[in-house]
This record gives sequence, C-alpha cells and structure tokens, in this order.
Amino acid sequence: MIHEIIRQRKPLIHCITNPISINQCANLILAIGCRPIMAEHPAEVREITRTSASLLLNLGNITDARMESIPLAADEAAHSSIPIVLDAVGVACSSLRRGFVYDFLKTHTPTVLKGNYSEIKALYDAEYLGVGVDADSSLTVPEISTCAIKLSRKHNCIILASGKTDIVTDGKRMIHISNGCMQLGKITGSGCMLGAAVACFLTESQSITAAAHACAFLGICGELSESELGCGTFSAKLMDKLSTLTPAELEKYMKMEEIDVENL
Repeated sequence: MIHEIIRQRKPLIHCITNPISINQCANLILAIGCRPIMAEHPAEVREITRTSASLLLNLGNITDARMESIPLAADEAAHSSIPIVLDAVGVACSSLRRGFVYDFLKTHTPTVLKGNYSEIKALYDAEYLGVGVDADSSLTVPEISTCAIKLSRKHNCIILASGKTDIVTDGKRMIHISNGCMQLGKITGSGCMLGAAVACFLTESQSITAAAHACAFLGICGELSESELGCGTFSAKLMDKLSTLTPAELEKYMKMEEIDVENL
C-alpha cells in the first residue's frame, strides 16, 4: 500500500497553507509518516520547495505574501518535477481567490486541483457563486462529475472534488470514493487535511490512484474514529488512527467505484 511505502521513506512536504488549519495539516503529515515544513515568505519558498518531495498550496485565509509566494513555489516545483496540490479554498465565494486561481492556471499546471463541490463548480462556471467556504448541498454527484472531467481535460491535471462522495478524475478515468463520516465536517480544517494527505500520497505516485487512496485513507480514519463523546474525542481518535491505520484496514474498508467517463 502507498502509505506504508511513504512511512518508510518519510518525504518532506512543503505547505503554503492557512493559519486556521496549519496545525492540523502538520500533525496529519507527521501521523502519515512524512515530514512537514510550513514556509511562506517569498524570499525562501523557492529554496524550501527545491528540497521537498511535494508541494501543497492552500488558498484559505489568503494574504498578499501567500499570493506572491504561491507562484514562486509552483515555478520551482515544476522545474524540479515536484508534485503540486492546489487547494482552491473559497473560490466559490471570493472573486479575489477565483481570479487568482484563473491566472495561476494560465501559467502553471498543478498535479491535483482540489476543492469541494462548490469550489469545483465555481472553477468550471464563472457565473456560479457560493456562500462561505462550505459546499452547496444542492450540488449533485453527476453534476460535479461532469464539471470535474471537463476541468481535468481543460487544465490537463487531476481534479479532486471533495464531498460525501469524493470525485477524482484525470480526464481519462474517474473514481468515486464513499468513505468518511459526518464528524469530519465538524472539526476545523478537515478539508485542508485532505489536501495535505494527497500531497503526501503523491510523493509515491503522481496519479489518480494516489489521490483516490488519500481520500479513502482519511475517510476510513474518520469512520474508525467516530465518537459519541463529541468532536474533541473524535479529533484525538482521528489523529491516533491516522498514525496506526494498517494496509489490511485500508483494503477492508475502502469504498471505491470506477466510473465510465465516455458519456461525460
């Protein structure tokens, strides 16, 4: 299994992310078995990225410094063939973020472009507007699957639309992943944590399979950590399970379905 190989290699993951979820992302990366580094100053991001095995770019709580640093880090990652995850947090509700991603995609090709259903819809449809950073519950799996496949073909990258059913496509294949639980949505930063998990898994394989397995990995850890005691206990149990999930558990609980993309 991919995560067992990662635990042996302990790759360095460079994250330019937001202060709201930076602790959760760092702890997830450590729990999976990788090493996190969170550097965002424009004067150092090239050097830090150059030594890393994967780059996570997260638009949550965007600032001028991060808007300057993200393209610089992406340039270096592309030059060094380092996988890039771009997590388009908030693009459905912010014209600043949406415009930034549109401009970014004109000159950069992320390995994985990630967002929740509303964020993927917003990147596909410039007229679509969401409220806040949560996904619109009226958006359906078939609708977002169509958006995802067209975005993937347009930008030549893997699209990951996260939701109750995670949708992952590289334009040729599509996988739906149904792992997860309601409590994952009740703790701060679980979506950002998924982006961090994908960045870790891409160090072994820059593929749709790696992205899909990252979704299943976090979802299963959530399922096995559910607690009637509340979100605090769940959060602690989740961190434990992230560091102890076995290949046998991953294989046993994984809920993946390959989708025919011919008619999308």
